[in-house]
Amino acid sequence: MDPVDFADFADLVLRDAEVVDGTGAPSYRADVAVKDGRIVSIVKEAAAAGCQRPRARREMDVEGLVLAPGFIDMHAHSDLALLRDPDHSAKVAQGVTLEVVGQDGLSYAPVDDRTLEEVRRAITGWNGPGDDVDFDWRSVGEYLDRLDHGFDGRGIAVNAAYLIPQGTVRALVVGWEDREATPEELDRMRQVVAEGMEQGAVGMSSGLTYTPGMYASDAELTELCRVVAAHGGYWCPHHRSYGAGALKAYEEVVTLAREAGCPLHLAHATLNFAPNKGRAPELLALLDDALAAGADITFDTYPYTPGCTTLAALLPSWAGEGGPDALLARLADETVAERIRHDLEVTGSDGCHGVPVEWDTVEISGVTDPSLAGYVGRTVRECADRRGEAPWATARRLLIEDRLGTTVLQHVGHEENVREIMRHRVHTGGSDGILQGARPHPRAYGTFPHYLARYVRELGVLSLEECVAHLTGRPAARLRLPDRGVVREGHRADLVLFDPATVAPGATFEQPRALPTGIPYVLIDGRFVIEDGRRTDVLAGRAVRRT
Repeated sequence: MDPVDFADFADLVLRDAEVVDGTGAPSYRADVAVKDGRIVSIVKEAAAAGCQRPRARREMDVEGLVLAPGFIDMHAHSDLALLRDPDHSAKVAQGVTLEVVGQDGLSYAPVDDRTLEEVRRAITGWNGPGDDVDFDWRSVGEYLDRLDHGFDGRGIAVNAAYLIPQGTVRALVVGWEDREATPEELDRMRQVVAEGMEQGAVGMSSGLTYTPGMYASDAELTELCRVVAAHGGYWCPHHRSYGAGALKAYEEVVTLAREAGCPLHLAHATLNFAPNKGRAPELLALLDDALAAGADITFDTYPYTPGCTTLAALLPSWAGEGGPDALLARLADETVAERIRHDLEVTGSDGCHGVPVEWDTVEISGVTDPSLAGYVGRTVRECADRRGEAPWATARRLLIEDRLGTTVLQHVGHEENVREIMRHRVHTGGSDGILQGARPHPRAYGTFPHYLARYVRELGVLSLEECVAHLTGRPAARLRLPDRGVVREGHRADLVLFDPATVAPGATFEQPRALPTGIPYVLIDGRFVIEDGRRTDVLAGRAVRRT
């Protein structure tokens, strides 16, 4: 018998898959063939039709599994995790094949030596101190090149796109002072943003409750957004309030983006705290009016009610002026610390979204100093009661002793808002996953299977086809990726196979790092990164640059 010539065969055929293609269209059964990292053939109802079926070096029967595009995490904090952890199962095991990093206005490029050290300290709670990472880049392009290189030139666990962090740009050019930029400084910031876009960033992020980005005026932000728009990117703001002034803050960024002519993607578009219970329809009406008037708007959410940030982020913005060292000095001063407490507990600081802090909703999720591990898993009030002191005394102690590295969960969300917002036609999925801490938010390890299990299978808030489109095709369109996010011939074979009857997150608030179930296969560029439910050693991820 003559040997088989595989020259014209595909590398892989996935037979009898239930294809949910990422467009929102009804699912269909098909054989899907992959060659050289791309989908080369889709033969619908292949078995029933009796037609010529695609052949491949490897053929797999995946009947009973849904085949979908790989999930796109539109709001990730894996900026350093991608460079320190080749496994990165936190995202890979969920079926995530692309993450958007550089979020909330603070990340590690573009920087100089001074700014890098300041930013590392400011967001230690998000990404760790980074002592195990070689910061051998300074520009956006160099950071993207570093992602391409990954581990010994083999790449990283998943693909990554980057947003220029506006707060980092301001720190680089203006510093950490609460003042208007001079005309010369504004010109320099425009230039820095333009350079980052030209080097491949997909847009710009802002963290308007985080220093120093929050010190920028609307006029300054508008000018930077004009640069982003001119280069085909989008603006992704964490706006000025998710609490008492949330609807006004949403209106502000919608108006600003329209003035700048810049596409807008709202980061973790939630409505939290008691004043916003049941107010999701008001937010969606605001967005619908803007969309009807021609605005280009999308947003992301995570499917949980608690939020996650750093303990230091709750403080009033004036306390952080000058950077991390200045904040620590103010915390050490009894008189100034009392002013901070008053803003937090009585007035409602801008860092806590204009709402007086409720210490029984603030749970310690991680510390950088191991000697403080006993605080983790308890609210600030519980820790204070154990110590026999006021909650602010405990919070202040943690901030000083942990050098601002403490992360917290804030149990301030509303389930009815979460469900209402995720139904919207411009909604996308984003984990906002912070991977640091002993007990991180389970969204870091569970967002995407949680959508599929709870909000599709159990509650029926979204159909399966709708949900997959929210997690794949719609994000790819926002990122202007012409060959990702949809199961289509010619597109990249970034794919996930899951069992719709059993897919579920393993992560809980008690065991936040447990991996999901029901996702046996994940491919990036046609290579298995999850196979038979186990992580392979494949590093197929690269930087995804703006096109």
